[in-house]
Amino acid sequence: MTLSVSLTHRFGALTLDVAFEAGPGVTALFGRSGAGKTTVVNAVAGLLRPDRAQISLDGTVFNDATTCLPPHKRRVGYVFQDARLFPHLSVAQNLDYAARFGARPQGRARVIEMLGIGALLERRPATLSGGERQRVALGRALLADPLLLLMDEPLAALDGPRKAEILPYLDRLKSDAGVPILYVSHAVDEVARLADHMVLLADGRVARAGPLFDVMADPAAVPLLGVREAGAVLRARVMHHGDDGLSTLAVGTGTLQLLGVHAPVGAEVRLRVLAQDVLLSREEPRGLSAQNILPVRITAIRSGDGPGAMIAMDAGGDTLLARVTARAVTSLGLEVGQHVHAIIKATSVSQIAISGGTTSAPAPAP
Repeated sequence: MTLSVSLTHRFGALTLDVAFEAGPGVTALFGRSGAGKTTVVNAVAGLLRPDRAQISLDGTVFNDATTCLPPHKRRVGYVFQDARLFPHLSVAQNLDYAARFGARPQGRARVIEMLGIGALLERRPATLSGGERQRVALGRALLADPLLLLMDEPLAALDGPRKAEILPYLDRLKSDAGVPILYVSHAVDEVARLADHMVLLADGRVARAGPLFDVMADPAAVPLLGVREAGAVLRARVMHHGDDGLSTLAVGTGTLQLLGVHAPVGAEVRLRVLAQDVLLSREEPRGLSAQNILPVRITAIRSGDGPGAMIAMDAGGDTLLARVTARAVTSLGLEVGQHVHAIIKATSVSQIAISGGTTSAPAPAP
């Protein structure tokens, strides 16, 4: 199932002019505040009528020159930044209210189990934590039996612990919900963990779009993501959990020893590695406290406006990024095609950056 979006809309000083497609899985709509993300999802939901639009979902036209399908006929679930639950109803009643609008009976018990909200059914929204409210809001949206799920900054109002609480449920939702998800965020860590595809908005235009692994690892996208947030996402498989808290993960060009990996042995995970946490060496280093040393090949060098440079490297099929100074590029004699060693500290990959849990594919060769 594919969502096709092409729209133009003027609001304030900004003219939004975007076109993209969102297929199965999670498509992240990413950009700074004011880039037009919420306007796009409101147009898809039917809450806003753009100046010009061609919006359709697998042949069902939502908007064109003569059509503007009303929201209740689009079969689109919408999860807002604030949960917007009915305060006078219990959790169970909120869920049952949504189920009345489903096009076909939906597995209520399955949704409740998937989101871990069985113990909350008799409670009112005012007694729930922020993370619990968002899980109930997700359940309400799913029980309306949507063909498409829109999520507009669903974690933005949550603090760090609450965000960490709900992210595993979003991981599971992505695998089990069975509907395409358009996920709006300006938080790179969320997008890196959850998305399959990424659409970067800047000044009302699509600046970059494509598979998440490609967009995140594109040195040209760094100004849009932010220099401190720039980094690549690697595919990995859990090989072993040590008694000292370190886990061994196989990646395309070797193995990594990391902390905070809770996925079972054999699980596929993704790792977000910040470019500023990667060191480079021309020779294989010895005598370092850092144990993660990967052989890589430089594929691109992009200099910024300041004293820094972004180095893209092939790491056995995935791309790794390193942020170094322009002086380091010169002193090391770095150039495209060169084989070097990337050094990553075990403590530099945060737990929130590690996601996954499937066990179907073979491990990448060390």
